[in-house]
Formats: sequence, structure tokens, C-alpha cells
Amino acid sequence: MMELIRRVLMPGVTLTYIQGEKFKTNVISAQLVTPLSKETASANALIPAVLRRGTARYRDMEQLSAALDRLYGARIDCTVRKKGENQCAGFVSSFVDDHYTPGGEKLLEPVAALIGELLCVPATADGQFVPDYFQRERENLSDQIRGQINDKRVYAALRLLQTMCQGEPYGVSRLGSEQDVAALTPSALYRQYGVLLSTARLELFYCGSAALPRVEQALLEAFRGLPRSEAAQPFSVLPHAAPEKVRYVTEGLDVTQGKLAVGFSSTSPDYPALLLFNTIYGGSATSKLFLNVREKESLCYYASSVLHRQKNLITVSSGVEFADYERALAEILAQLDAAKQGRIEDWEIEGARSTMRHSLRAMGDSMGQMEDFYLGQSASGTGDTIESLSADLEAVTLERMLAAAEGVALDTVYFLKNNETGEVQGP
Repeated sequence: MMELIRRVLMPGVTLTYIQGEKFKTNVISAQLVTPLSKETASANALIPAVLRRGTARYRDMEQLSAALDRLYGARIDCTVRKKGENQCAGFVSSFVDDHYTPGGEKLLEPVAALIGELLCVPATADGQFVPDYFQRERENLSDQIRGQINDKRVYAALRLLQTMCQGEPYGVSRLGSEQDVAALTPSALYRQYGVLLSTARLELFYCGSAALPRVEQALLEAFRGLPRSEAAQPFSVLPHAAPEKVRYVTEGLDVTQGKLAVGFSSTSPDYPALLLFNTIYGGSATSKLFLNVREKESLCYYASSVLHRQKNLITVSSGVEFADYERALAEILAQLDAAKQGRIEDWEIEGARSTMRHSLRAMGDSMGQMEDFYLGQSASGTGDTIESLSADLEAVTLERMLAAAEGVALDTVYFLKNNETGEVQGP
């Protein structure tokens, strides 16, 4: 078991430290965590990409690449993620552990310093971001947002959440919208960067062999110039406002396969019980959706479900023939009812537990997955560890799981069909 420590380094700055001797590389992550909002999502998504173009010391990508090469091929990637109703924008770096560098050269300090420069001392021109960097990265972000429609499975899942959580921060895309990106200017983006830097929480993550005091010192030195204000506070998730009547939404595009996405709200706060229930319902290769809707009835090309912890939502993703929409939806709902009524075999429960054991065990073997997991915990204010969540799942009984599932109810149905397909109605 790896040691995990959370430590406040300065106001609004928290470190999650994991000492792991088994890895040949180390990971440092620096993420600015701020409430997700339509008004700022596009700007916040663009900021790390522009920052990654250069610093006051390394003015362009060529100089930055040369600096990373001198650090034995260290990597620093910009990231934009949604955790609950928070937007997380920043950098994740991986670099060789001291034990494997020539002569034991220490890389933690220079890598941390470079991340601090990227975040706090960007390349500028005339008091704003370099116009060429801004223009190119704005085009890249617009292309990325436009490209979401090319993966129809991802697009349908995104549109379902936008519909379910309309008017709620959770319905906002982590990348913002193409229209909002187009409206940005270098000066406006630089102003938002200043606001983000001074008001967002900074979540730092380290996994590697270095001792905690050394990691703390390196990060404190790297971020000593970070402006802080009293606004850096934890953010809670707004409860989902379930509709009085189930929403049915259809959209027509040039597609050859229908995409049926179904959303359910939940009222139970028992996350481990809901997680096990969802794994039985549609979260594994032994789930009811996979074995019945896909395999037995052959109504879907794929069918799976995901539990959105922070919003207590379950969403189903499936690919169907246009003509099978009603039958597929009916069977998806029937399998949910079967699970809620306790028509669950012992092998289904054990299969779900086995799936979760493997998933959590694999997470502990990947620094990238651990970073993402603990960012989610810190951003949403929950204190689970991989080990505690694993123990909680083992303790869930059938009775407890069914009690948690009582509050699961149909919320929204989204169907992506071909433009030539006739009108599709809900039951």
C-alpha cells in the first residue's frame, strides 16, 4: 500500500502526495480548479494551451522542447477536465526518477520550477498573450470542439448531459462552446488568466520516490509567485433538478446508426452501493445491459452505463438500428427495473465486485489514473482513497444496494437518428 498524504502548502494550494518506489518515472500535476460556468469555460479551456506555448524564459515551443530534452525527455502536457461542477485546467508532467538518471541527477526541482514558470510567468507581448500563440491555440480549440460531433457515441453522451442538466453547471462542456471561443481576444483571455490565477484553487499532485519535505520545498519554491486571494474556496455540487415529466429529445444528423442515450437521476448519497448497482446494471462485461440488451436480444451494437458520482446520475450509452429504438429503450428500462427489484444472481454480484477490484487495482498501478482519481476527490471535496473505496465496495450488501437503487428514476431520453428517419416518440 502506497502512502498518501494531503497537505495545505499555502492558502488555496493543496498537495496530494503519494510515495511510490515501484515506478521508474515520477508525476507532478498542477491544476487550477474553478467553478464550471458557461461564461468562462471557453477561456479557461484555452488558457493552458496558450501558456504551454512559452514562458518569459523559454519564449517558444522550440526553446521549451530543448529545456525538456535537457531534463532527459521530461514531458509536460496541458489538460482541461471536468470534475463534478468544477473545471480543472493545468499541466501534468512525467519525468525519470532520480534512481534512473545518470549519476542520480535530481529532476524534481527543475521540472517543478518549469511547471511554475508555465503557470505563473507566461510569454507575453505588450501586456497580453502573444497574439500568434493566442490565434493558433484558439483555432485548435475550435477544431477540437467541432470535432466532438465526429464521434457520435461521445456526441450523444454530451448532448444527453447538456439536456439533462440544462441550466446547471454540469451541463456545460469542459471545452466551452465554439461561439464563445470565437468571441475571445488576447486581452480578454489575459484578463481571465489573471482572475483564474488569483482566485482558483491550485491542486498539486506528486507521485514518486522523493520524500515529502523535498517535494513540499520544490513546489513552494516553484509557486512562490502565485497570487492568492480569499476567493479560493471549496466548491460544492448543486443537486440535480429532476424534471416533473420525463424528457424525450431527438436530433437528426447524417448517421448510419442510431445513438440512444438514457439518463437517470438518483436520490441516494450511498456512492459505494450505487457504484456496485451500476456495475451490475451496465458497467461491466457481465452486466444486465451487455448480456441481455446486446447479447441475448441483439438490440444494440453496444450498451453500457456510467455513474456520475458528483451529480448522482446514471447515463446509458447505446448504438441501435433506427427501427429498434422503441424495443431497445423498453429493454434498457426493463433491465433497470429487474435490477431494482432484486432480480440479481449471486454470480452477477461477484462479477461486479471482481470488475471493480480489478479496476481499482489497475488504478494503483498507473500514476496517470491515480492523478485523475485524486484530482476528482479533491475537486469535489470527498476523501476517498483507492483503498478505502475498495473496502467500501466489499462491504456493500444486496439489501443496501437495493435501498440505494430505490431512488433511481428515468430522467431524459436522447436519440440521435438519421435525418431521413421519421419522428420518434417516447412511450
